[in-house]
Amino acid sequence: MQAAVLESPGSMLLVDRADPADPGPDDVLVAVRRVGICGTDHHAYKGMQNFFVYPRVLGHELAVEVLAVGAGVTDLRPGDLCAVLPYVSCGTCRACRWGRTNCCERINVLGVTQDGGLCERMVVPAAHLFTDPGLTLDQLVLVETLGIGWHAVARARPRPEDSVLVLGAGPIGLAVAQAVGPRVERLLIADVSAERLAFAEASGLEALLVDGELEARLLDRTRGALPSLVFDATGSRTSMEAAFGLTGACGRLVLVGHTTGSLIFANPSFHARELDVRASRNATIGNWTEVIAATRDGALDALGWINHRTTLAGIVEELPGLAAGPGRVLKTVVDVGGDPPGASA
Repeated sequence: MQAAVLESPGSMLLVDRADPADPGPDDVLVAVRRVGICGTDHHAYKGMQNFFVYPRVLGHELAVEVLAVGAGVTDLRPGDLCAVLPYVSCGTCRACRWGRTNCCERINVLGVTQDGGLCERMVVPAAHLFTDPGLTLDQLVLVETLGIGWHAVARARPRPEDSVLVLGAGPIGLAVAQAVGPRVERLLIADVSAERLAFAEASGLEALLVDGELEARLLDRTRGALPSLVFDATGSRTSMEAAFGLTGACGRLVLVGHTTGSLIFANPSFHARELDVRASRNATIGNWTEVIAATRDGALDALGWINHRTTLAGIVEELPGLAAGPGRVLKTVVDVGGDPPGASA
């Protein structure tokens, strides 16, 4: 079995590993069919990812085919196509008891704190597999990204009268935009990349370039009032700090991306505006259920984001360039092995 292993920051190898064991009673042996590559993987490659230890097999955005199920698994069968919930919670800490499994005090995340799915085969708990006969492999591999945006919007509790700014027009920012757009009065999205802004505009979003004139142009678009709800989906310390000053009075700021180190913000304006600031981490099982239903119904559609495909061997060569910075590639998907008979993309 081959796996792409991140040995250290900036060093990635394709290596042979032993085939996984037969599944335990509550586990499932799967063949990995699709792996999404995102900012988390880029940051990990550059040594800038929180909660990360090397060496590590990347891969937390996964679409898989069931090969064999454990004796206690009754709701899955060989041939089922599934998305994999990559967040493994303890079930006993306060966060878990309160239903906040996404921020479990002892959480493990596939591809981050434990080896992920950038490999040919793996064993996963049956409870972490989500299947829907109406979804393709490409739709299933995008569930994790869409779930991040969906959870962030749930954290924000948007109101119909909100004006919203999303900082970052990558997949996470676009996921936030898809989730929040139908619920609010006005939505704008901003980024430093002209290519990503062009994609956002082609998707029907009102886009702004992040530069020294952003606040002035933002005020012009919003009739002189800063947005009441701001999401930062950049993972950039500079952007996250600036977001405090772009959030209007009585507003809410949701930090979806995260970065290493500390953030600095101006307390007088933060306090005067009485801002609410929230972090958003991962997603819950409930979020995933809602995302899958919305994808099935067509309310969420991220297939157009996939504009680069590669292989398990190819990602070893291509990740350095992808991690270097946003460009024409919006979403990379790794095709691992062949598709099962009859499966569409």
